[in-house]
Amino acid sequence: MLLYVCKRGILALAVALAVSLVTFILLDYATDPAEALAGEDALPAQVAQIRAQLGLDRPLHIQYASWLGGVASGDFGDSYFWRTPVVELVQRHFPITLQLAGMAIGVTILVAIPLGVVSALYSNTVIDRFALALAVAAQAVPNFWLGIMAILLFAVMLPLFPVSGQDTFWHFVMPACVLGLSSVPAVMRLTRTGLLEVMGSDYIRTARAKGYRGLRLLTRHAMRNAILPVVSVLAVQLGSKLGGSIVTESVFAINGMGRLALESILAGDVPTVQMLVFTFALVFVLLTFLADVLNAWLDPRIRLG
Repeated sequence: MLLYVCKRGILALAVALAVSLVTFILLDYATDPAEALAGEDALPAQVAQIRAQLGLDRPLHIQYASWLGGVASGDFGDSYFWRTPVVELVQRHFPITLQLAGMAIGVTILVAIPLGVVSALYSNTVIDRFALALAVAAQAVPNFWLGIMAILLFAVMLPLFPVSGQDTFWHFVMPACVLGLSSVPAVMRLTRTGLLEVMGSDYIRTARAKGYRGLRLLTRHAMRNAILPVVSVLAVQLGSKLGGSIVTESVFAINGMGRLALESILAGDVPTVQMLVFTFALVFVLLTFLADVLNAWLDPRIRLG
């Protein structure tokens, strides 16, 4: 098990470094921070001076090595736009997005897994078709439209929740539901498929012969194996919530990582964008790594493969 964990950890670190390198190269070709900082009326000499001050006139591989050395020491540089260390910006905004993503994935689990279980237990019935129809509808509705409808219904017509902000728990209820419902179809269908496959297995028939029925059979025998692919998908979905909450945070005016990323991209703030992409990639591969370890613990055949 320890050897498996070490291998997956090295692979996760390599993926994060590869993402940071690709992002660094793409940002270099996509934008010139010196021109953005100098302004539209700046002379070429002024742009060149700013470029030299920022170290952007050095070869790309030297810039990346310097940035990587700073990362190793915990220094991601200063924001060009906010004039503050990038680490402080991320520390300020990350807890907000983490709370939103955590609540959203909780909504996904509470809705998708019970729907998947019910759909599998009553497969090819009206209940199954109704659950699948709900999943398709949730997948078809875009987040921004669902967010606007939620605001109109639960904040304007029925003033139950705050419209915007992140001051209290109740500010996160509507955006978490909007963000979480987008992951329901994938998790629900995977739970249904996995449970249908498991319920037809020989060991389930043996358990039935021993007298296991209903909820006892489901929780003790079927779900342990059926949940394996769901764990991996939930890890991926949580990573996507952390990195893909731009639309939801914008609709509900939540000042998290997604909104920070949008403002940084529009301002051409390369250090902040680079830090955000690296953070999203690191969190994503870490969650995938933890899901792999959990799956290996649940199913010893994985670490022996």
